[in-house]
Amino acid sequence: MSTPVKREAGTPLSDAATSPKHTAPGPSSPGPASPKSKSPTPAPGSPAPEVSGVLSGAHWLQQGLPEVDEDELDSTLGSDVESSTASISSSILNYRTLNGRTYHSDSVTDGEYWGPNDQKHLNALEIYAHGLFLMLGEKLHQAPLKDDIKQAIDIGTGPGYWAIDFADKYTNCEVIGTDISPVQPTWCPANLSFQIDDATKEWTFPDNRFDYIHIQFMNGAVEDWTELYKQAYRCCKPGGWIEHIDVSPNILSDDGTVTVGSAMDQYGKVLSEAGIKINRRTTTSQDGVQESGIKEAGFINMTVKDYKMPVSGWPEDPKLRQVGHCAFAAISEDLEGVIQFHFGHVMGWSQEEITTFAAHLRQEMKGMKMHGYWPWKCVYAQKPLDA
Repeated sequence: MSTPVKREAGTPLSDAATSPKHTAPGPSSPGPASPKSKSPTPAPGSPAPEVSGVLSGAHWLQQGLPEVDEDELDSTLGSDVESSTASISSSILNYRTLNGRTYHSDSVTDGEYWGPNDQKHLNALEIYAHGLFLMLGEKLHQAPLKDDIKQAIDIGTGPGYWAIDFADKYTNCEVIGTDISPVQPTWCPANLSFQIDDATKEWTFPDNRFDYIHIQFMNGAVEDWTELYKQAYRCCKPGGWIEHIDVSPNILSDDGTVTVGSAMDQYGKVLSEAGIKINRRTTTSQDGVQESGIKEAGFINMTVKDYKMPVSGWPEDPKLRQVGHCAFAAISEDLEGVIQFHFGHVMGWSQEEITTFAAHLRQEMKGMKMHGYWPWKCVYAQKPLDA
């Protein structure tokens, strides 16, 4: 039995019910391939379609570094925002490196994940997570959870910020956070534990265990979302909930200020093309995979909420401006870390090309003449009581 999908708007800026096709990866969960071993694996079957209008890294070298226009900078932004668990074996701490940045260990997964796991990236994630929390109305979840839930899991927990806050709120609930990198704090609430696990492989949890399964910001990390949702369905209790919140790297604008060929325009296009090449699409919130995959897995009572995250503090609304400030601060803290894997390792850009592009993107964001935003989507649904 299935029920109609309810679609709701999120924040006041969140009226994008129909999203164009592409997104920006987000920081969380699995990690990238070794630069010294195999090259990214293309999708099976016929060649993947290319994203139109993608400019090369050489184009940005030809542009040169942008000139700084002090009058365009927003003084309220200020300057750019500048341990592992005791039970983890040393092999898991043997991280991969790519141009001086560290990524997850080969001993955990053979998957290709784009996000670094070093402190610089974790700092950016903390800022970004706060902006996401504000965008979602300062709510840890949108699904209608009961106060007495007993078991919850956060898939791709990353540094564990969300899991810690959730465990603090639901003190009688046993909370588990899983990730492929041991970057979570050693101190955490008594009802929370972290496990090193690859969610893209078969789940080892028993059937019907969890009241709530939370997935957030894992775009670009999963090859087969429907299979992951089926694993979640098996492990979810009858009447329990799954919630998946994700983004697309395509920076859009409702007033046409994000122009074709700009760095904002190219950011999402290059990331989208790279995701297609390695069969891990980065456009999760725009592909419809959340709705279709969760439904195919067997969940019902689905609700879809669309959000827009400003890339800087351009909105007049004070709450959205704060969200934009967080997004800009996070991307400024580690833009190179966000794009290094896809632009360099997958698309073959040189470090000089990446650095030059990053300078152009930062300048466009600081100038705030382009009213760009990232499209986010929250989908939550319930496992049937009679399942």
